[in-house]
Amino acid sequence: MEKVYCSTGALIGRPNKRDYRLLKDLAGKLECDGFEFMVYASWYPEIDKLIETVKSFGLTIPVVHCEKSLSEKLAGVRRWYDEEGFHSLKMTEEEDRESVRQALDEFGMNLRIAGEFGSDRMVFHLWNGIVSDSNIERNIELFGKLNDMAQEAGIILMVENVICNTFDPMRNLELVHRSYPDVCFVYDTKMAEFHGQTMKLFEPEWEWMLKKGKIRHLHVNDYNGSIMDWSNLSVLPVGKGHVDFDEFFEKLRKYGYGGDYTVEATAFDKSGIVDVEMLNDCFLRVRGYLA
Repeated sequence: MEKVYCSTGALIGRPNKRDYRLLKDLAGKLECDGFEFMVYASWYPEIDKLIETVKSFGLTIPVVHCEKSLSEKLAGVRRWYDEEGFHSLKMTEEEDRESVRQALDEFGMNLRIAGEFGSDRMVFHLWNGIVSDSNIERNIELFGKLNDMAQEAGIILMVENVICNTFDPMRNLELVHRSYPDVCFVYDTKMAEFHGQTMKLFEPEWEWMLKKGKIRHLHVNDYNGSIMDWSNLSVLPVGKGHVDFDEFFEKLRKYGYGGDYTVEATAFDKSGIVDVEMLNDCFLRVRGYLA
């Protein structure tokens, strides 16, 4: 049976000081089937305490989302954005070696968290945000080391169709597939909509992802901006943007997708208060599409 999970990133963020202890009370109010646990780099220094505390809550956590910016350390470049646009600066050899070493160490910590929580899947950003895919071939090359580590840990590593600014997500996923035919993907509707690609998944050029079972997990989120509107990156609740979920789920059923779903809509306000009702409505809407 397809499960509907809640991303802990929808509940825990800067406004509530990324306090993972909030999960204890919130979990009982959320009508989901479990959680996709979002890892933040700020937790690395207290990883033992994090694991002990969250495990004590007795939550179902089948999926861990690897810390998002980890892949930036693999790119060999530093990139930033200002009013003049995107800028890149190549790392020195010494900086590059240290950056990759740090990435491997931090990825190991993410795997440890997943193992301790009993998770069998991990979502991974092979490119990310501003650093993005400016050196995607390098990231794909180094991904092999991470994938080997994940396999040794018994974790299925799933590459997400993250927004990018050099190429586009579908093109990048195809490159990953060429290098690692056995690797599977997470398809995020908001990320796809950002590039105007949501329904491309069902076009002849790309439907192989579904036909070959490469889409192993779905992030169901909405988006209300224009194509590649970097000033509008909000992750919206289902039905609050312009993703055509009626058509999306109708087409999805035709391919027999049987994987799980995660809702990531940002649910906390500027004071850190979580809108539980909004999230429960999202779970209800997704289950309605599945029914």
